[in-house]
Formats: sequence, structure tokens, C-alpha cells
Amino acid sequence: MDDSSALRADAQRNRERILAAADEVFLERGAGASLEDVAKRAGVGIGTLYRRFPTREALLAATYDARLLSFAAASRARDAEHGPASAVRAYLEDLVTNTSTYRGIATSLGTVLQSGTPGCHATAEEGQRLLRRAQQAGAIRGDVTFDDIVYVATAISLAVEQNDSSKSRITHLADLFLNGISVPQARDPG
Repeated sequence: MDDSSALRADAQRNRERILAAADEVFLERGAGASLEDVAKRAGVGIGTLYRRFPTREALLAATYDARLLSFAAASRARDAEHGPASAVRAYLEDLVTNTSTYRGIATSLGTVLQSGTPGCHATAEEGQRLLRRAQQAGAIRGDVTFDDIVYVATAISLAVEQNDSSKSRITHLADLFLNGISVPQARDPG
């Protein structure tokens, strides 16, 4: 084994240790936890952490990646169970629920989803697909964008987080938004 492959293997181990430590620290203290604490728990220097993850959002996105891949796959898998508008509703509710894994991540949701990780890409692509499908079916207004969905998911996540609300509150807030963007004569049940 040459020195360059040993370095690559070492760098990969450091990345894995950083992600595992970040998950633990963010679960314990929220998304705003000290990155120095993450580096310390991973057993690496803060410079190593920043070389791998130049921003907090990059670290959050990488840490969330597997969850977001699962989220997008689950949304696609239940496609036949929902009409176009109710599929957008289920996506929005589940996105908010997934956002609550780390306390405080809601403020970074839009940036995290734009980070380009496979999970972030899959999540955004799925949301865009569902929105297009609902718009083509005439169930959702044509002027609604995926960014609008993300803004609302952020707002609902912040509201739920601040009030320690239940899943029923998420559903209620998602319904308020979706009722506002639905084409009245085309609303599908559920």
C-alpha cells in the first residue's frame, strides 16, 4: 500500500468518525451545537472537520444524507396510495417530521436541501416531481414553486419546534398551507 492510498483510507475513516460524532452531538444538543465539540468527539482537529465540511450546513447535509435518501424513497414508494394534492401534503408533513430529528435544523433547511448530497438531491427531486404532478392534474396552483414548499416546511418546523407540538399540529399547519395553494374545484380528499 502506498502513502497516497493510506492517506485516502485515513481521510475516509476521519470522515466517517466526523459524521458519527456529528449525529450524536446534533441529536444531543441540536443543529446549533459547537463544531469544536463534534471534532473533539470524533477525535480530529477542527481543521480536519472544516477541510471535509466547510460549513455547518455541509456537515448537517452529510449527516442527514441517509435519512433524506430513505425519505425520498418512501415518498416514491407510496405514490399509488395518494392523489396528486394529498401526495404533496404527505411529502410536506414527512419533510417537517424529518426536519425535527435535530432540534434547530429548521433554520438551515433550505440551505441543507441545496447542498448537493445524494439525499438532498433525491428529496428536492421528489418534491419537485410531486408538485409538477399536482400542478399538471390541476390540483395545485401553477405559480407555486418547490421553494415555496421548502419555505412552508421551514415555517411549520420552526412553529412545531418552538411549541413542542405534536404530529397533529403538523397536519393542521400543512392543511392550512395546502388549502391556500389548492385549486378549489380540484382538491382531492385526504
